[in-house]
Amino acid sequence: MKRVKGKEWDVAESTLISKINQERRLMYYFEALNGMQTFIRFSPEWFTYIQKNQEIIRGWLQYNIIIYLQKRNPSVPGIADKLYPPKERKLEKVKKYWKLLLAIYPICEIYGNVQLSEDNISIDHFVPWSYVAHDEFWNLHPTTRSINSSKSNSLPDWNIYFPQLAKLEFLSYETMWKYDALHGEFEKCATEHLNDNSVRRKIYREGQDFTQFCGALEDILQPVYQSARNCGFENWIYKKVKDDNESNNILL
Repeated sequence: MKRVKGKEWDVAESTLISKINQERRLMYYFEALNGMQTFIRFSPEWFTYIQKNQEIIRGWLQYNIIIYLQKRNPSVPGIADKLYPPKERKLEKVKKYWKLLLAIYPICEIYGNVQLSEDNISIDHFVPWSYVAHDEFWNLHPTTRSINSSKSNSLPDWNIYFPQLAKLEFLSYETMWKYDALHGEFEKCATEHLNDNSVRRKIYREGQDFTQFCGALEDILQPVYQSARNCGFENWIYKKVKDDNESNNILL
């Protein structure tokens, strides 16, 4: 404020109010300045402006909140999506892809070795969505609805489950390059679930053997996984008690 500088703030409240209220084009003016009992009077022009432009102002506030939080949490991805999450995550194309693969080969999910079917399939984020805040294809794989629910927002034990994930994803990769119909479904998934072309080329380029594919997948997934661990996401192990029934699996 041009009229109030330095020690001029250290004056009686009535004097300070008088000086502040001499400023032109303020958003509001003081009626009384007394801590929590302070009263202000909005300028009619500003009141009208805020009413007419509240969506723009709200967007500006949300943007600055996101910038503030991201600067102070540099290792946490997707803060904007976490503050304003989508009402639903659209994974139908991914589910359709895996259902088509099921029609070609029988598949067991990676946590409880439960055989999948069209009726029990559910798409899981290996590193939880609540951390990554995205639906990238390389972090998605099929499991059952009940196991997915049990896993919730936990991190599956890397040493136990990443090797199983790599085997399943390599089966998907090999089959995708072998069958045109499955490759077509992969391309549909890629339009929404592979948003980085360099990652797509690294993991899904044609002609890789298992070692190459597994190494590429690990290079992309492991840093994200470790970052989630560093942020406090809990390690999770799913132990199967009996072999013949998914309902006999328990969470440790």
